[in-house]
Amino acid sequence: MSERTVGILGGGQLGRMLALAGTPLGIRFRFFDPSPDACARDVGALTVGTWDDANALCRFVHGCDAVTFEFENVPASSLDALESIVRVQPSRLALATSSDRIREKRFFQSCGLAVQPFAEVGSAAELDIAVATVGVPGILKTRTLGYDGKGQRIVRDARAAQSAWESIGAVPCIYEALVPFDREVSIVAARTVVEGAAQFDAYPLGENVHRDGILHTTITPARVSDALALQARDAARTVAEQLNYVGVFAIEFFVADGILIVNEMAPRVHNSGHWTIEGAVTSQFENHIRAVCGLPLGSCAPKLPWNAMVNIVGCVPSPEKILADPACKLHLYGKAARAGRKTGHINVSAQSERALIESLAQAEQALAHSSC
Repeated sequence: MSERTVGILGGGQLGRMLALAGTPLGIRFRFFDPSPDACARDVGALTVGTWDDANALCRFVHGCDAVTFEFENVPASSLDALESIVRVQPSRLALATSSDRIREKRFFQSCGLAVQPFAEVGSAAELDIAVATVGVPGILKTRTLGYDGKGQRIVRDARAAQSAWESIGAVPCIYEALVPFDREVSIVAARTVVEGAAQFDAYPLGENVHRDGILHTTITPARVSDALALQARDAARTVAEQLNYVGVFAIEFFVADGILIVNEMAPRVHNSGHWTIEGAVTSQFENHIRAVCGLPLGSCAPKLPWNAMVNIVGCVPSPEKILADPACKLHLYGKAARAGRKTGHINVSAQSERALIESLAQAEQALAHSSC
C-alpha cells in the first residue's frame, strides 16, 4: 500500500506531534476527540464525538489502515468497537494493563520487577487495612484516570487517610508506600513486528524533575550507573515482550539506594521523550508511527551526547526570547494558556553536561521573562 491513513484516538499535543512526524513518511492522519478545539485539528481531519458515540467512531475509522491512541483513558468499549473493524495498536491488553494501577502493579510483579508495597482500596474498611499494612507515609491514587498529579493524595498520618480518600471521590484506589527516592527516571522504548519478526530498541534513560506533580525537565542520559541504565532497558524489553507490544511506550522508575523501583507505565509516546524530536536519529513520534504501520524502527541513538526537554506550563511564551539562544528548539502546541496546562516545550542538545546545564538555565530565564 503506497499511502496509509492512521487514526489517532485523542487530539492533544501528542497526537499533533505524531502527525507532524508521520506526514513526511507519506502517511495521512485523522483524529477523534470530544473537543472541537483539540489542538491536533491543525494537522489532520478531526471527528468530534463522545467516547460512547458508536456512529461517530465508525465515521472516524472509515478508511483508516491502523488506529492508535495518544490518550490511554479510552474506554474499553470504544476499543472493542474499533478492533472489529481495523487494527488497533498498541493492543487492548496493553491499554487494560496500564490503565488500572492495581492490574499494572501485579503485571510488573509477574515480570520480576521491583515495586513498592501497595494495597487495593475499594472501601473505608479496606483503606484502614491498607494503611495499617503498608504504613505511612503513603500515597493514595485513583485506580484509573489521573495524571500530572491529579487523583492523588499523600497520607502522612493514618488519621488523615479517610479524609484524603473522600477528597478524591471515595473511588477505587491503590495505596502505595511513599518511596524515599534519590532520582526519578524513565525509559522510552519502541517495539514493532515486521513480517513476523520483532524489533526492539530504547532511547537513553532520562532523569526527570517534577514541579507540582507535573513533569518539568527531562535530562538524558540519566546520571546513574551504566548497570542501572541497562537494567531499565532490560525491564522495558521484558514488559514489551510480555504484552506483545507494538508502538512506543515509557516506564517510570524511582531510584532508591541504587535499586530501580517501577512506578508506572504509559502505553504511548511520553512527555519525557519529547527531546527525541531534535535529539535522536529517529524521534519517539516517528518510531511509534513506524511501529503501528508495521514498518521497521529507526535508530534511537542520540545525535549529541546530552539532551534535555523543559515543559512550558500555564502560559504561552514569546518565541523571540526563547529563540535568542540558538541551542533552544521551541515547540508550541496551539493551546490557550491555562493554569497547570502544558502549552509547549523546549528542547536543548549539547556536547557536554556543562553546556547542557547552561542552555537549560538560559531557557528557564527566558521563560521567566515571558511571564511563565
